[in-house]
Amino acid sequence: MSAVPAPTTGAPTPAPAPRRVEVPPPSHSALGHVRATVVFLVLALLVSGFAYPLIVTGIAQVIDPSAANGSLLTYNGTVVGSSLVAQNTDAPWLFWERPSLSDYNTTEGMITAYGPTDPALAAWFNETLAYMREYGNFTVNATLPIWFVSPSASGIDPDLTPEAVLVQVPRIAAATNLSFDFLTGFVNAHVANPPIPGIGVAYVDVLQLDLDLLPIIGRG
Repeated sequence: MSAVPAPTTGAPTPAPAPRRVEVPPPSHSALGHVRATVVFLVLALLVSGFAYPLIVTGIAQVIDPSAANGSLLTYNGTVVGSSLVAQNTDAPWLFWERPSLSDYNTTEGMITAYGPTDPALAAWFNETLAYMREYGNFTVNATLPIWFVSPSASGIDPDLTPEAVLVQVPRIAAATNLSFDFLTGFVNAHVANPPIPGIGVAYVDVLQLDLDLLPIIGRG
């Protein structure tokens, strides 16, 4: 038979303290969502509104400063436009640019082209016939290239095909007394060929062409 242990003496053993349970805050609180949204918007604004434009502008300034600054054209030290935007020119001694339904206004965007039943289309056609009756061009069978009588996709494209510029040579020759041969060579010297042969078409920046013509005709 085993012995019964004798009772211990001294203070009794205290009971263990209750364990404190940490209650985590709710993971989907409205305040948390608002805070995250604000942080995201601020970061998106800083990246897309400031950092990205600054980086892209800095790279463009190094690679091609002229294009980065708007491809501006100057005449006698004054900025007169951009090589990317056509201007409304109707002087008989200058080459005219591609027509624009928005009158070359860069703030209006592209205006829908005339439809086959639009009365404006007939008026435009009559203007084309009037041009040929007044100026004519017997070097190309008295026809006008489509680029000279139709707007571009943007409505402000300053470029024309060489044919659409050469068709204007008789008018320029009559207004300036410059020879057909000189004006034809002058236009051909301003023809820009596509960077990759077979992809794209040759074109002439008419605004630059006119700026180079002004000193020759003494109207600069």
